[in-house]
Amino acid sequence: MTPRLPRVAATTAPATLPPPLPGLDPAWSRLVTVPASAGPTAGTARPERTWHLLDTAGQLDELGLEPVGTLLCVHGNPTWSYLWRSVLARSLEVAAAGGPVWRVVAVDQLGMGFSERTGEDHRLADRVADLGALTDELGLTGPVVTLGHDWGGVVSLGWAVDHPDLVVAVTTCNTAVHQPDDAPIPAPLRLALRPHLLGRATVVTPAFIETTLAIAHPRLDRATADAYRAPYRGAARRGAVGGFVADIPVDAQHPSAAELDRIAAGVAALDVPALLLWGPRDPVFLERYLDDLAARLPQADVHRFEGAGHLLPDDADVAGTVFDWLGDRLPDGEVPADGGAGLPAGTADADPGRPLPADPGRPLPAGPGRPLWAHLEELRDSDDAALVEMAAPGGTRTISWRLLARRIEEVAAGLVDLGVRPGDRVSLLVTPGADLTAALYACVRVGAVVVVADAGLGLRGLTRAVRGARPDWVIGALPGLAAARALGWPGRRIATIALPAPARAALRVEHTLAAVARRGAARLAAGTALPAAPAPDAPAAVLFTSGSTGPAKGVVYTHGQLGAVRDALAGQYDVGVGTGLVAGFAPFALLGPALGARSVAPDMDVTAPRTLTARAVADAVAAAGATVVFLSPAAIANVVATASALTDDDRRALGRVRLFLSAGAPVSAALLTAATELMPNASAHTPYGMTEGLLMTDVDLDRVTAASASASSGICVGRPAASVRVRIAPLDADGRATGALTETPDVTGEIVVAAPHVRDHYDRLWRTDRVSRLGVDDPRGHRTGDVGHLDASGQLWVEGRMQHVITAPTGVVTPVGPEQRTERVPGVGRAGVVGVGPSGTQQVVAVVETVPAARRPALADPALADAVRAAAGVPVAAVLVVPELPTDIRHNSKVDRARLARWASSVLAGGRMTRP
Repeated sequence: MTPRLPRVAATTAPATLPPPLPGLDPAWSRLVTVPASAGPTAGTARPERTWHLLDTAGQLDELGLEPVGTLLCVHGNPTWSYLWRSVLARSLEVAAAGGPVWRVVAVDQLGMGFSERTGEDHRLADRVADLGALTDELGLTGPVVTLGHDWGGVVSLGWAVDHPDLVVAVTTCNTAVHQPDDAPIPAPLRLALRPHLLGRATVVTPAFIETTLAIAHPRLDRATADAYRAPYRGAARRGAVGGFVADIPVDAQHPSAAELDRIAAGVAALDVPALLLWGPRDPVFLERYLDDLAARLPQADVHRFEGAGHLLPDDADVAGTVFDWLGDRLPDGEVPADGGAGLPAGTADADPGRPLPADPGRPLPAGPGRPLWAHLEELRDSDDAALVEMAAPGGTRTISWRLLARRIEEVAAGLVDLGVRPGDRVSLLVTPGADLTAALYACVRVGAVVVVADAGLGLRGLTRAVRGARPDWVIGALPGLAAARALGWPGRRIATIALPAPARAALRVEHTLAAVARRGAARLAAGTALPAAPAPDAPAAVLFTSGSTGPAKGVVYTHGQLGAVRDALAGQYDVGVGTGLVAGFAPFALLGPALGARSVAPDMDVTAPRTLTARAVADAVAAAGATVVFLSPAAIANVVATASALTDDDRRALGRVRLFLSAGAPVSAALLTAATELMPNASAHTPYGMTEGLLMTDVDLDRVTAASASASSGICVGRPAASVRVRIAPLDADGRATGALTETPDVTGEIVVAAPHVRDHYDRLWRTDRVSRLGVDDPRGHRTGDVGHLDASGQLWVEGRMQHVITAPTGVVTPVGPEQRTERVPGVGRAGVVGVGPSGTQQVVAVVETVPAARRPALADPALADAVRAAAGVPVAAVLVVPELPTDIRHNSKVDRARLARWASSVLAGGRMTRP
């Protein structure tokens, strides 16, 4: 039964022009009257109606510009066309700059905004038909791209379904076209739809409007919020706000349910480019609605704006993203022959100045290669050790290749028996060890996509990552399952341990990993073979970045690319069958079986690298006869600090190590030297890479030592690995990497890499993916976000991150060089150099840890400040001391310069001298 609204909802009022409002150009506003017309059947005549809308046609005429098409924007409830003001403004900026010329028409739906108050109910079918009558009156002939938000998304998609001859693309922001039968409508709408609340919450009071404005991220300023309120002052003008809520189809008997079903079916038949933009912090349009839309529009590009919520065009740069996408997909307003999935017209590999847009829906081809589990197949009859767990319950546990290969095969068969299918996503919430290895390789073998997010992200970061990756299944140990249940993470649950029945019920665990393996063993014994191996270009994994420079991003690798990562590491470091590998860094622990190496997980908390001790490393080396050790920089620091506890036997074991690796953050020559004193026969190397490409360059200790005496600014990370190409995109005066890619020595800019083992794309981050490929002429290219330069010998030097570049009045400053010079000052430990103030006039501020450590944050004493200014090599406006610099989450060693800059800005503006 449809809820009834109070009588005041039936008030009529004429359409008007809006008053002056911030960001709204009065030249855009116009009133358009749609004449009365006869309906298709008796009693369905449509009376005359007057709409208010925003339209850029007049300004385009004044500029003498001919549109390539029209962008038709439809707001939802309780907003109005003001929602699209940034889209109108951006369209004119793009046109004036010589880009594609799109006319933008943003309507106020009847009863909403400043359009006519009709005093009638407008059902979904009415709104779709009314919009069609308006576009007929406007004479829109196409090409048309629709852009809708909230229930305006449904209306715009309904219009698109009804006008296939005009529509060349569809774009949406936080909308839905289907309400699943097995899920309730979101809680805020359930509350608003209660009969005794509906009228009071939506019409009699402005509660519904105020709630919508309150959930914007960041919170709207007062002037903008007042602009949204402007058409709805007084209950007499809010009737359609309640009517929209009452028109939500809560069940199949609702009057608008059939129309919603019609639109949903029609959307799935749309064969045009699509862009789905999303704010994950929306309490109403939940992630499941995005999943549904993406399934209906498999050709769609998707971008999730982490941190954004329901009012997406106010929360994020929707306007810029839409016009970038239109420029790539429809530069001339026409649908390409491939449905818009190929490169934009005019883009060529030979033109590095043009963007190469990513297409997450179509993975780039990968080489044939050997499957990731090839060594497991070859060693399946070997009783040699494959894994050694130093911290296993009950003591050290050794797993043979025979046992590991059988376990992986059984788990793989069991997963298939449970219904896991190729492309299903499986989140692994398990610490490195035998269970994680078996689960990971079993999933990869059957074509499932493993989702791996570091526990070091913290609960908030993990929640964002897991929800964003939308797993179908979760395989977890008790801590991961408890977090998944408490925080509402998606996915059916499989526990790695046996649990009492009450705990299983509470955690919603359906199976255990052991039970899955038993199912698989029975399936294999019955003669049922595993499915065919996935293709090289099939997705294999979503690996999350550290989150040290913003929300963690999901990085998608195909099977071919993971195989290329394995081959690059094996070739660079001669790691293979028979090698003993101590892996104190999760990615290498997981890659050990793929390399054929005997992997040893030392006794440590993997989420806290500083818990690793020198004795734990020695024990791990001795337990498996390891000759290769891989540790994170934070782990090395504690290993060196605890070296005094080593016994003679420990030192003899460490003396057998031939190769020592550390990566993930810069490693100083002093720290590498101290580590090699513990492993005197080891060659020390620091690979440079990132989640998007785990091995890009490599440097050994001798080169690091030589570099420390060089005049070059930054950290030397060595020469490119085999098959890797490194170039630089030079910085301009504003600190942007706008120059053509070059290998010219001593040119500072963004580091751009290309290699077969670079990631395929970012997961549901179309815009991020696009930016990472701008100006890159290699399909395997990637803008790293790091800033640096090449020297005359071809070595790469890293000078910081792009977002940490300081634009001072004297020119662009990269932070690492001044930090290194500051750290040579007596009494200084670590340093962080940041910019404070507006771009172009930023002042350089140095924040240092002192030796001994300061007890509290403070201005540096005059002598230290003078010494830092003399050493830094750039003008330094202020020197601050802190007990400890803030560092990133995963590695516990990268200085968090963004946080430090915010703190320094606050302190220097007179704020409290708290710890950063």
